Amino acid sequence: MKKQIMTALLLVTVLAAMEGTIVSTAVPRITSDLSGIELVSWVYAVYMLATAVSTPIYGKLADLFGRKKVILSGIVLFLVGSALCGIAMSMEQLIFYRAIQGLGAGAVMPITMTIIGDLYSEAKDRAKAQGWISAVWGVAGVLGPLMGGFLVDTLSWRYIFFLNIPFGLLAFFMLVVNYKEDLTKGKPYIDYKGAVTFSLGTIAFLYALLTGSQTQEWTSPTILGLFIFALITFIVFVRIELKSPEPLIPLNLFKNRSVLIVNTLTLIVGAIIICITIYLPIWSQGVMGKTATQAGFILMPLPVFWTLGSLIVGNIVGRIKDNWIITLGLTVVTAASFIFFSLTAHSPAFLIYVASGVLGLGMGLMMPVFMLIIQSSVPSSKRGVAVASNTFTNTFSQTLGSAVFGTIFNIITLSKAEKAGQSNLNLNASFEHGSLPTEKLIQLQEILASGIHAIYGVMLLLVIIGVGISFLLVKQRDQSVEESSY
Repeated sequence: MKKQIMTALLLVTVLAAMEGTIVSTAVPRITSDLSGIELVSWVYAVYMLATAVSTPIYGKLADLFGRKKVILSGIVLFLVGSALCGIAMSMEQLIFYRAIQGLGAGAVMPITMTIIGDLYSEAKDRAKAQGWISAVWGVAGVLGPLMGGFLVDTLSWRYIFFLNIPFGLLAFFMLVVNYKEDLTKGKPYIDYKGAVTFSLGTIAFLYALLTGSQTQEWTSPTILGLFIFALITFIVFVRIELKSPEPLIPLNLFKNRSVLIVNTLTLIVGAIIICITIYLPIWSQGVMGKTATQAGFILMPLPVFWTLGSLIVGNIVGRIKDNWIITLGLTVVTAASFIFFSLTAHSPAFLIYVASGVLGLGMGLMMPVFMLIIQSSVPSSKRGVAVASNTFTNTFSQTLGSAVFGTIFNIITLSKAEKAGQSNLNLNASFEHGSLPTEKLIQLQEILASGIHAIYGVMLLLVIIGVGISFLLVKQRDQSVEESSY
């Protein structure tokens, strides 16, 4: 029975994870059919935004109404959104339907991890199951563009959405038949005020981040107004949660130091993941002159070694303390970040493959253990919202990271271009190597390399801070063990 449930969870995780990136290689064909190229960034952003906003709400609903009802509802919403995306006749329609998809996907990751926490009582078994989910999520995110390109070339871009329907229905019916849960009856209290204020504040904040990262007009009245609105809304949300008998996000959850430290580390790790996902392909193509296909293969060691690290975790949990595994994983990521920081335009290609693989190994060691610590630090009745808060942190960190890194990249590259007397230099031309004189191409590559090098430096600094924070977790967990022995 557990195998069938795990298969269904893995399947729906693949679909939700792929949908975040599978559209990347389909964008040229989509814009050709639907027009509206100025709106294309929202095809990505609205999915991530809807997922982030809905995740904590699903977590709370799972604690109130049961995991099964919530994840099945999420799958249905995801499949409805997928079908609508496949028949979209304009870019505006596609963006709206992608939001529906994202709202459904918001249920997948937190409820999947929560169900695993309920299914497996042994830490070792739970680590193996969560390792597989973590690995599948990482692999699907990287393979998404490859699958999208194949479907676009052989069928139509619409099939990147239609493909979800048969596999999603299979996962849905497998869960209906095999997953049973015991629910404690009672009249649930739904924190509507908290859900509305949290959603409004999160949408305003993430919208401002996404818009600012695209336009770099951080001081515009619209963006400043959104940030101020988000701040006021979050203050109101905190006041509501403090008075609510059944808060959407129990604020005392963050009094638990283990949960707080793990969420802080998740914030750092999520930023590192988005940094590599965005800027390693740019480095490969713009600086090293690789093709798009070659750049995709440079990323391949990341999911492969992520999977390996996740499998290793399943075998060492119980032998090594979970907090020390996180420190080990962060140390491995530090080594990878140092390699990335040391790269130059003349570095051998194998060095990038090594760095990508080492980074994946470190991530694979850490991510399943994050969930183990959170699930073991809260009672079962709070497990859904605790896992959802961590999933939200991961999504939020990637949005925040992309905005911050994008700002750094633009500042550095524009500054370098002005110093070179090329303030109107088109950096996109660095990907078209045959269309430029050698001298100008080298200049473009140096400017790109300087911007990405600065980002890799920030990434290295972040992960070093993460290693330091992990020792706080080691101290906290060791103290907890000592206190429980008395």
